[in-house]
Amino acid sequence: MTFKHEFQTTSLREYDIRGIVGETLTAADAFAIGRVFASIIIEAGGKSVAVGRDGRLSSPMLEDALIRGLMASGAAVLSIGEGPTPMLYYAAFTEPTDGAVMVTGSHNPANYNGFKMMKGKKPFFGKDILTLGARAARGEVTPQAPGTLAHKDVSDSYVSRLMQDWDGERPLNIVWDNGNGAAGDVLGKLLKKLPGKHTVLNGVIDGNFPAHHPDPTVPKNLEQLISAVKKTGADVGVAFDGDADRIGLVDNTGNILFGDQFLILMARDVLRTHPGATIIADVKASQILFDEIARAGGKPLMWKTGHSLIKSKMAETGAPLAGEMSGHIFYNDKWYGFDDALYAAIRVLGVIARSPHSVSDFHDSLPKVLNTPELRFDCAEDRKFAVVAEVAARLKASGQKTSDTDGVRVTTPDGWWLLRASNTQAVLVARAESTSESGLSRLKSELAGQLAASGLAPDFSGTNAGH
Repeated sequence: MTFKHEFQTTSLREYDIRGIVGETLTAADAFAIGRVFASIIIEAGGKSVAVGRDGRLSSPMLEDALIRGLMASGAAVLSIGEGPTPMLYYAAFTEPTDGAVMVTGSHNPANYNGFKMMKGKKPFFGKDILTLGARAARGEVTPQAPGTLAHKDVSDSYVSRLMQDWDGERPLNIVWDNGNGAAGDVLGKLLKKLPGKHTVLNGVIDGNFPAHHPDPTVPKNLEQLISAVKKTGADVGVAFDGDADRIGLVDNTGNILFGDQFLILMARDVLRTHPGATIIADVKASQILFDEIARAGGKPLMWKTGHSLIKSKMAETGAPLAGEMSGHIFYNDKWYGFDDALYAAIRVLGVIARSPHSVSDFHDSLPKVLNTPELRFDCAEDRKFAVVAEVAARLKASGQKTSDTDGVRVTTPDGWWLLRASNTQAVLVARAESTSESGLSRLKSELAGQLAASGLAPDFSGTNAGH
């Protein structure tokens, strides 16, 4: 039977393939991904592909179609079943596999799903994904004898490896919010081994996400965790996104610690044993983070937002630690260099459990700045990158101090602001940071003016926050 398949162009993203199930993402897409991806792996001399899925309602159906496609092209499929994305990454590093595919919608709404991929031990993204789409459209697959399917539960091995790097010196009182995400069962196994008192919220995997949306970067989604931390007198609260590759933290008084804040804790700890090492953070991170990395003796490196892009830069630079504002934390120190919220929790809780100070003491010790949270503006998929390019061109023409590492980041005497196009959604993302209310107001006015010049009318009401 002749094979050819056309994907919805909006589903082929920078870091993964993602769409609305039944509209821009279907079982036929999943089959095509398997068919072409297996061909790519086999052409490179490989054969074995590990597969996992998150807890979304559509994931079993998509996983089944994916596996059928992989096997149709001759792959030896190793299915690890339901669990967090980093558990699949772990399998890719510890099992004899040549590639890996995770069926996950990450932190998107419940009607979304998608696929994250690895070729060998490296992320499969960007041009790789576009090549996969083009090959599917041409029907370019490798004819092979049918492949095989095996099942393996790696959760106990994964949990044991997580615990191997626990180095806390006192038990903690911790509240965990799984957000009904894919980490639920693994988290239950982990907490049977981790010292301390544990309260688990929304531990049952449920693709309807009945409690709240599984995205710990949005303060509203942390309200339940904050309340439980205060009620139980916990030392800290930990939250995961839908597939547990991103982490959020709440201190003992209920203050939210954003990714660029708790990364300071982690960086200081890693730099004790890796003095002078490069620590990577994305362009959305606070200047405070880069300053604190340097103060701790590290070499701060600002890089592009995106888990695949950060992982690739880590491999290139040999950095032991990297992180994003969004809560993706990457340890190349003792770990494998991929983003893993469960492992990040083990490491940061170890730092907390070795410190005589509370998490709120750390929060209060940070230099005070004022900033916006991550601002997101709807912008058509075919317009978002053009808007950023227009803004960058105007700023350059006016002689402003800018960085084009990812989008455009502008530094002024008042502080900085950033505008970039999301690689996963039809939105523009912005942030601004200053040491004063008046400075932040001026930065937001400049940003608003630039957006208006490109035909957008952003609403900045209620966007100031301490950080």
